Amino acid sequence: MGRLLSLIIIAGLAYGGLYLTYGAAVKDDVAQSLADMGLGAMAVDGIDYGPLAPLRTEARLSADVRYQGASATIDLTLRGHPLFSEQTRLELGGLQALRLSIGAEQ
Repeated sequence: MGRLLSLIIIAGLAYGGLYLTYGAAVKDDVAQSLADMGLGAMAVDGIDYGPLAPLRTEARLSADVRYQGASATIDLTLRGHPLFSEQTRLELGGLQALRLSIGAEQ
C-alpha cells in the first residue's frame, strides 16, 4: 500500500511539472507566433487549456492577449507538442471576447 501511494504521489508531481512546463512553452509559442505575424506589440497575459492537453499532440486552447487599452481572448488550436515535437503549428480559431478600455488609466 505504501509503494502504491508513493507511486501515485510521484506520478502526480511529474504530471504537475509537465502541466506547468507545457503552459510556459505554449505561452512562448503564442507570443512568438504573434511576433511572426507582425503583432509583436501584443502581450500574452495568460493561456487556458484542458487538463489533458499536455498528454496530446493536438489541443484547443484560449489565449488572453492585450494591446494598449484593448484586451481579447482568442481561440487557438495547437498541432504538435511544444515540448516533444520538432514542429508545432498554431491555428487561429476565432475571437471569443474583445474588451476595450475607454478613458484615462490611473
